[in-house]
Amino acid sequence: MSDPVIDLGVLRHGPDPDPLPRPPRANGRQLRAALVALLTLLTLAAAGAPPPRRAVVTLPVRSGADVLVDGDLAVVIEPTGTSNLQQRRLAAYRLPGGEPAWQTPLSTEARYWGVFPLGELLILTGFEIGPQGRDMTTIAVDRATGAYRWQQPGSADRLVDGNLLLRSGGESEPSVLRVVDPCCGTVRWQLPATTAAVIPRETERGVDRLILNPPNGPIEVRDATTGAVLARADLLPADGGRFGLEVLDDLLLVVDRGSGSVTAYGLDQLDRRWIRPNVTVDFAMNCGPVLCLRTGSNQLQALDPATGEVRWSSNRWGWAWGVEDRLLANVLGGGDSPDRFVVLDALTGQEVAVLGQWDLYRRDQGDQLTAVRKHPDGGVVVGEVDMRAGTVRILDVLRDARGECQVIDYRLLCASPNGSYRLWQLGR
Repeated sequence: MSDPVIDLGVLRHGPDPDPLPRPPRANGRQLRAALVALLTLLTLAAAGAPPPRRAVVTLPVRSGADVLVDGDLAVVIEPTGTSNLQQRRLAAYRLPGGEPAWQTPLSTEARYWGVFPLGELLILTGFEIGPQGRDMTTIAVDRATGAYRWQQPGSADRLVDGNLLLRSGGESEPSVLRVVDPCCGTVRWQLPATTAAVIPRETERGVDRLILNPPNGPIEVRDATTGAVLARADLLPADGGRFGLEVLDDLLLVVDRGSGSVTAYGLDQLDRRWIRPNVTVDFAMNCGPVLCLRTGSNQLQALDPATGEVRWSSNRWGWAWGVEDRLLANVLGGGDSPDRFVVLDALTGQEVAVLGQWDLYRRDQGDQLTAVRKHPDGGVVVGEVDMRAGTVRILDVLRDARGECQVIDYRLLCASPNGSYRLWQLGR
């Protein structure tokens, strides 16, 4: 199984995003690690009696499996054998006990799979990377029985109205966009094949906007639920050079690679809001009350989203993630150690607290962060981040976990020393 993914209840096997947006890995120092371990032990000792043993379920999950926990069901996509690892099956287990509920073979082969719940259905997208790009397929099955409902080409995104956006093609082939009713795959609306790059705006409830960027033509903003064009404008740089697009909340950022400028437009009308000259941007991030740019000079800049003015900048942090008026930032570095995190004041960039080295995961509901790291005597330490206080409150030490963890709502899924995967209840 690969590195865990934040913000999704899925352990993905393949080239998916790392926990939190684009985090570079940080160097660990032996002395700091020893002090962190000592502080952890002192914290646990000071708590008095050990915490009650948490409920744990062992899942018969094989290496390379994808796991989704949805309420009272744990769903596993795993290889059916060792001869053909791309042939997979879907199996479900009832919680809290872990009893088998149903299993069904998948009707198509794919190297990588993702799964998410949608009402009474489970939506699965599999893809294979080939010379022509990604060949993607989406399958819908009944959540209660595993019965097959429908299958169509493309990858699936949940829309804010409960329907599904299916996208196929792209890269070296024209993109095909269509929205279908999840109940039966019936098409609600679709667009002709296009060579435009497609950028969805994702919200907590699903995708609500689509930005189409054709090679030579005006940029379009469409309502994802109806396909209607909300705005259309030619935003190409004057010199016709390379540019990139970033969508952050209600802003569309046009990054001009040639002149080294960033121009912000209102997303729904493409009206120009501000321009920031003389900056080379690697990527942009939503940082709560500020907008963060990661520049080509390894600097993190925090801009006022209304004016584009720089509030503060620093070359100490690799990236940041906003929670209310605080930022969670990681320290620049490299290596395989867990990232070292600090808490910053979003508006000033002032360091508020040092959290230390953790692997951090956002729970499915809200912005609550769970912190996990290996214990020096075996197992993993599990904590809960308090951004306001700038602390990590230790919840437990799980001796039967070795790592490869994922927080799924109020549960923690980790690999155990014997190669199986176990699910711990974190509590609410």
